[in-house]
Amino acid sequence: MLLAAARGEPVAWTPVWFMRQAGRSLPEYRALREGLAMLDSCTRPDVVTEITLQPVRRYGVDAAILYSDIMVPLKAIGVDLDIVPGVGPVLAHPVRSLADLDQLRELTEQDVPYVTEAIASVVGELGATPLIGFAGAPFTLACYLVEGGPSRDHARTKAMMYGAPELWDALMTRLAGIAREFLRIQVVAGASAVQLFDSWAGVLPPAAYERSVLPYSRAVLGALAETGVPRMHFGVGTGELLGLMGQAGAEVVGVDFRVALDEAARRLGPDHSVQGNLDPALVDAPWPVVAAEVRAMLRAGRAARGHIANLGHGVLPDTDPDALARIVDLVHSETVQ
Repeated sequence: MLLAAARGEPVAWTPVWFMRQAGRSLPEYRALREGLAMLDSCTRPDVVTEITLQPVRRYGVDAAILYSDIMVPLKAIGVDLDIVPGVGPVLAHPVRSLADLDQLRELTEQDVPYVTEAIASVVGELGATPLIGFAGAPFTLACYLVEGGPSRDHARTKAMMYGAPELWDALMTRLAGIAREFLRIQVVAGASAVQLFDSWAGVLPPAAYERSVLPYSRAVLGALAETGVPRMHFGVGTGELLGLMGQAGAEVVGVDFRVALDEAARRLGPDHSVQGNLDPALVDAPWPVVAAEVRAMLRAGRAARGHIANLGHGVLPDTDPDALARIVDLVHSETVQ
């Protein structure tokens, strides 16, 4: 159902999955990850397989998403970084000059054998349920590389983007190549769809996004057209960028919870499906409130050529898994033909 909805084809019910569905909200995930660092867990095919499958078993969602992290391809090519608990990605040598780009060599399949092995294992278990592969978009990866870690204002990143366009182009071109290859590797290994996450694109005004970000996202997504798999594109706080994001080459544009789906469909036009967009904070509200919001989301989603139900951001760590299971059941029961 998810692949059909992504392409705007008729579906028997609205497909649903959740960003961060394989993660901290699941007790079985926390048990498996105990004592295991994030990046280490992403390089163990047995762990990746189990964590990817956990939400499919528990919720009955219409897609799995590969358990990984947007930093995995950078770590794989030798970038000195770590994901610090409670902080996020931290890099030893931030990018501040052309010489700093030497750490960003091309990614090859040989760099991530654990990814291809895990995907083969997951696909063998999933049967007809599709697997979504994913990567971080060039701009979001650039934010971490330039800042050296998480940032509230992305000041160094914006300064480079505006003030050093040649360096910015060189950085973004390399990151686009890495993201493109990471997604291609996942598709060849068996992923049925891909999603490009641009978590920080919402910090930019439309003109800056169009000039300094869109061409590189388009270089990633456009090159994957020949694979034939549906492409999804998601960003946070990107309501004002939706029309531009729709030009990046994805069939599906993810919508966060700040813009109603019918308005998002209007901004995107008739050639895109939408994904989203229940507020993650609403999930643990009283069930009548949640059910009403889910139904409102489904009504608004009908304005688009296709709708994939999801949250408008990732599952929060303290979310009750049973609440997500009830949402899946409601989406399916409300939309079955």
